[in-house]
Amino acid sequence: MAIFKKPSLKAQSKKKREMPQGLWQKCPGCGEVVHEIELAENDRVCPRCDYHFTQSAKERIAHLCDPDSFVELDSGLASIDTLEFQGMASYKDRLRKYQERTGLVDAVLSGHGLIEGYKVAIAVMDFSFLAATMGSVVGERITRVIEYGTASRCGVIIISASGGARMYEGMLSLMQMAKTSGALALHACENLPFISVLTNPTTAGVMASFASLGDVIIAEPKAMVGFAGPRVIKETTHQDLPERFQTAEFLEEHGLIDLIVHRKAMRAQLAQLLAYFAGTH
Repeated sequence: MAIFKKPSLKAQSKKKREMPQGLWQKCPGCGEVVHEIELAENDRVCPRCDYHFTQSAKERIAHLCDPDSFVELDSGLASIDTLEFQGMASYKDRLRKYQERTGLVDAVLSGHGLIEGYKVAIAVMDFSFLAATMGSVVGERITRVIEYGTASRCGVIIISASGGARMYEGMLSLMQMAKTSGALALHACENLPFISVLTNPTTAGVMASFASLGDVIIAEPKAMVGFAGPRVIKETTHQDLPERFQTAEFLEEHGLIDLIVHRKAMRAQLAQLLAYFAGTH
């Protein structure tokens, strides 16, 4: 019988260092880890490879509009659960969760402001709110901001990012495609400009309606733009898709997109276009 106990050789488990969430982002473009502060200071563009991270609607407004010039419109419009959608989580619960997470009422921020002194009606979709799906309120706010631009005789800019129609609202969501497009047709009848800016990703019903109707269509570099996803198209057509299919660069080569503009140059490019259109009236 042993007199002494055999000492335990197991090393004491070291406490894992707690890393605060959200401080670092792994870049999908180059795989490098970038600090959140560095991203914020660089307009959410990777300083290593120029990959454009998702940018919130509030960040885009602050970056594009002249300081203190933006005035939000229709901030009180909020989605309701008309169809009483019941799934793994109710539509009401999802809306509440995303409203708390983003500080937005819905997936678009709309209003009017100045870009280098030129008045514009502007709507910016925010992908972090339910993948910027287009429901009744998103469609209504975009329609109203277009109508404001028409009434005020100023240009309209819509910055799109969307996963498509909002399934929780069924046909009511799909109706927004026609409504927004109709408002833009009336805007065009007044010889007023509409500039469409496509960001990653802009797909489905949004791309099939107002996003593709711009007098000038701009995209951020390497943005995914298209109606259905590449996998769905490949399975449907049983064809191999071209290299870079559904990227902004591919669509520019084939004439759907007029310009690809780096995020840091977007404000200057929009101002240049607004100056051009102002001189044509």
